[in-house]
Parts: sequence; C-alpha cells; structure tokens
Amino acid sequence: MRLFLTSAALAGLFASASAHATFQQLWINGVDAGVTCTRTVRSNSPVTSVSSADIACNAHSSNNNVCPVRAGDTLTVEMHQQAGDRSCRNEAIGGQHYGPVTVYLAKVADARTASPNSAGWFKVSEGGLMSNNPDYFAVQVLNDNCGHWSFKVPSDIADGDYLVRAEVIALHAAGAGGGAQFYPGCYQISVSGGGNANPPTVRFPGAYSNSDPGIAMNIHVDLITYKIPGPSPYGIPAATVANTKWPTTATWNTAQQPATNPTTYVPANPPPAPTTTAQAPPPGPTTTAAPVPTPSAPAGGAALYGQCGGSGWSGPTTCSQGTCTKLNDWYSQCTP
Repeated sequence: MRLFLTSAALAGLFASASAHATFQQLWINGVDAGVTCTRTVRSNSPVTSVSSADIACNAHSSNNNVCPVRAGDTLTVEMHQQAGDRSCRNEAIGGQHYGPVTVYLAKVADARTASPNSAGWFKVSEGGLMSNNPDYFAVQVLNDNCGHWSFKVPSDIADGDYLVRAEVIALHAAGAGGGAQFYPGCYQISVSGGGNANPPTVRFPGAYSNSDPGIAMNIHVDLITYKIPGPSPYGIPAATVANTKWPTTATWNTAQQPATNPTTYVPANPPPAPTTTAQAPPPGPTTTAAPVPTPSAPAGGAALYGQCGGSGWSGPTTCSQGTCTKLNDWYSQCTP
C-alpha cells in the first residue's frame, strides 16, 4: 500500500526531490560510442511545458558527428544525473522520479543541422508501468541498469540520417494541474541496409497534452494500468503491465561500466572496404623490330672471295672486286 500525503506535504517533498539528469552516451551493438554523436543537453533541469520547443531535444548544443548504424542494430541510450559522470554509484535519475521511458526516431536530411521541431517522429521503444504488483515503472528499470535502455532500429526503415530522441517523463510531482517533468535528449545517426517503410509521425511540440492520462495523474496511489503518452510504437507491440513482481536484477553489465566518454566511435564490425581490382598498366607503344636484310650480291657481280661459277651455278659469274678464278669444274671464286 502506498503512503497518502496531503497536497502541501507532497509539494514539500517534490521541492526537495531535485535529482535531475540528462541522456548523454550512446552504445551501438554493445560498443561504447560515448558522446560521439550526442546533442549535449546544456543542463540537467527538466522541460516542464509540453508546448516548449525544448520538449523535442531539450536545450542542447550542436554536434558535427553522425554515428553510422545498420537497420536492425541494437542501440542503447545512457542517462546520468551529472554531465560526464558514468558511475553506477548513483541512480541514473534519483529522487523517485518515476515514470515512463520512451525512444523516438525522426528521418531528416542532415542529422547535424536538422531542427527537431520540424521533424516527424515515430516511437520505436517504450516502457511504462512495468508491473502493478507492486507498482514498478520503467525509470526504475533504467536505474537498475545504470541508466541504460536498449532498443532495436527497425529493420525496414529507409536509409538516411535520423535523430534519436530518448525521454524520461518523471511523474513524481504530476497531477491534474500539470507538474510532470520531461527529460528528453537526442543523438545523430545514419542508417544503412534498411527498406522503404514510412511510419506515421508526430511533432514535438504537439505530440503531448497536459491533459493526457499518462501525464495528468497521481502515481502516489496503487495503480493497475497506465497509458504511456504519445503514439503507439512502430514495429513492436505496445508495452503491457505485468501482474507479477518485476525483477530488479540488472540485465546490463554494470561491473564493466566505463568511466571515460569516447568522442570517436569505432564499429566492432566495420563494413568491408570497397573492393578494387588491380589493373595492369597501360601498354606502351608497340614497336616492331626491323627485319634483318638478307645480304645480296653487290651490284656488278660476286663479292671478293665469293662464288662466281661452277657446274650448276646460277649466281653471278662476274666479280665486283677481283677476278673470277676457276678452281675446278664445280667451283669458281673471286680472287684479288
């Protein structure tokens, strides 16, 4: 059974619960990309208005890097309370900031410069009230796993640049009159190996209303169901509520949590380099050896010491130099 407090007591409790946080790092197929392609959020304070432009990616800085991924890859977003602190000693987002975790994608022309407010977003992952026996929210699962939340890139989405929008909605101070806190953060990726799917999209701001049942609510009572804000997820079943106790054992290896923040992503299995076929050098100019001329008898008769007669001889019978001398009946030679 939950503890029921007066509105004044709740307000005092909520004012002291200031353990804010931001989404910071990204993992791709279990490889730590750190902050390589993160749009760094400028403070760990929440967005408190669903109509604010910051509801899309929070107040963030630009990033010139885009991380390459393939359709079907597993990505993991990582949240912590303080910038650059990846320790698992503290909860990813403390102060009982319980609520849902969602992830969206938006196809854009250039992830480095795209405005998140003009992009069309579709949800690819969600977790809400994971169990109602007892109540256990997705934020608690996030905390169990040192701030990590994993999801798959749909295998049929079109190739190109995308923004990734991860979000926690903290409902500890929510009620009928508002009070929900939004903690969005964005990453920049480029997808290859996909298909031609074109999921329906929503805009931020615009996707949420202060009166949405998953936003205007009191989580300090026993809950049976919970409606996660936003559209239904694309490519996966909508989240359901278990009626058995949710396991609190980490599924992420928190013992191997790195302390550093990589700024360069090196894929574990990079795509093969383009193959090139070695080509033979172009042939040089073709040369034809001049034929060796066959010696011919000098004009005017046989050469000196050449044959100039004899039985059956059909060649020259005079000498160009010397005198044709008969040596026998079968051979005559030019002699000096």
